[in-house]
Amino acid sequence: MPAEISIVIPTLNVDAELPGCLEALMEGLAAGLIRELVISDGGSQDATLQIAEAAGARVVEGPASRGGQLRRGCAEARGNWLLVLHADTQLAPGWSQVVSQHVQHGQGRPAYFKLGFRASGVMPGLVAGWANLRSRVFGLPYGDQALLIRRSMYDAAGGYPDQVLMEDVALVRRLRGLVMLPARALTSAQRYQQQGWLRRGARNLWLLLRYFAGASPDTLARSYGK
Repeated sequence: MPAEISIVIPTLNVDAELPGCLEALMEGLAAGLIRELVISDGGSQDATLQIAEAAGARVVEGPASRGGQLRRGCAEARGNWLLVLHADTQLAPGWSQVVSQHVQHGQGRPAYFKLGFRASGVMPGLVAGWANLRSRVFGLPYGDQALLIRRSMYDAAGGYPDQVLMEDVALVRRLRGLVMLPARALTSAQRYQQQGWLRRGARNLWLLLRYFAGASPDTLARSYGK
């Protein structure tokens, strides 16, 4: 099949994580799936941009705001499908075959990956299990699970809003027919390991409930990194 997918990654000082993310994408390039790589940067001061340029990415620059960065990056993308993922997420081996099958036979439905953490133990499994249950039952995958969406559907849904947090929730709530792909997105466990798995998981759930209750993304963002 022709290369139909634009990879879009928002970045901000992620030179420690970006190489692993890009390395995991190589199988998609070898399979002829990837048309282009778009890096939407929010003002990195480390080696992020050098890494992106060395990988042949098209770099879009603007103010730091994940929703705004994703909106700008997707606006520049030219593929028929968008695969949006975070720089600290690595797609597990075998993802390209799963994505190829979905693009060809998935009836154009938007999709996301099954979440996993790059950490071992009981707690990573429990937290990932809750995230995958939330995604299936409530149709609320987060950005660290990656989103595969046809460009025409992305445009019809209005794209990512320019907001600093919950931009992924805002978009997926406007999508219909979301499906979980039988492939994993392995994300960093750093925040959970630093703050405690239960504490961080409870805080994320509380932020989501506050967002649904009407709290502004700017207000929530001030709590998110603490």
